[in-house]
Amino acid sequence: MTELLKVDKLWAGYGDAVVLEDISFTLEEGGSLALLGRNGMGKTTLLSTLMGAARYRSGTLEFAGKNLAVVSPHGRAHLGLGWVPQERDIFPSLTVEENLTVVACPGPWNLERIYDMFPRLKERRANMGNQLSGGEQQMLAMGRALMLNPRLLLLDEPMEGLAPLIVQELFAIIQRLTEEGGMGVILVEQHARQILPLTRRALVLERGRAVYNGDSETLLRDRALLDSWLGVASH
Repeated sequence: MTELLKVDKLWAGYGDAVVLEDISFTLEEGGSLALLGRNGMGKTTLLSTLMGAARYRSGTLEFAGKNLAVVSPHGRAHLGLGWVPQERDIFPSLTVEENLTVVACPGPWNLERIYDMFPRLKERRANMGNQLSGGEQQMLAMGRALMLNPRLLLLDEPMEGLAPLIVQELFAIIQRLTEEGGMGVILVEQHARQILPLTRRALVLERGRAVYNGDSETLLRDRALLDSWLGVASH
């Protein structure tokens, strides 16, 4: 398949601090990647580097054949990178529908399709962003990113702090996104055993370095490796 994202010998961090060291991996068009590791190992920094929010230091960073290192964060969104950060960053003073349409780009993801995938958002389309529950805000953040019609969707711990019922709904939605294969997905999540079945590839970070880069299924079967790298997060 066509290569969508290429990261080779990437070094990055914040200010003078180096967080990521010599990271290399690729993702094909429509591919899915589980980005795993204990807290503080560099997962969010990697997503932030892809979006231009962290400091790129050296290495190859290519998206759809273009050098991301010279593209502004705004330009990266226009290239087809969609990001759902941990903070969600929805617009609290806009309605649900305004949140979705204010960033919309032409493509297959439109309001009708978003409301089909997130019925709760349709029910609350006239509510302000700050009137939603945490789970509904997460759905809105995901829906807003999809309205950009990205080629690659970055999800940073989308299930964190949510009620179990909402977590189940979001897992089903992410599974649908990865199985449809219309866009690439990189998913950061603490619960490795839950997300590895949803993705084809896995990358495990340990203190800013990649200690595993391979098939999700292979890693899922190796309990010793999961426990070694991820500890209680693997259960």
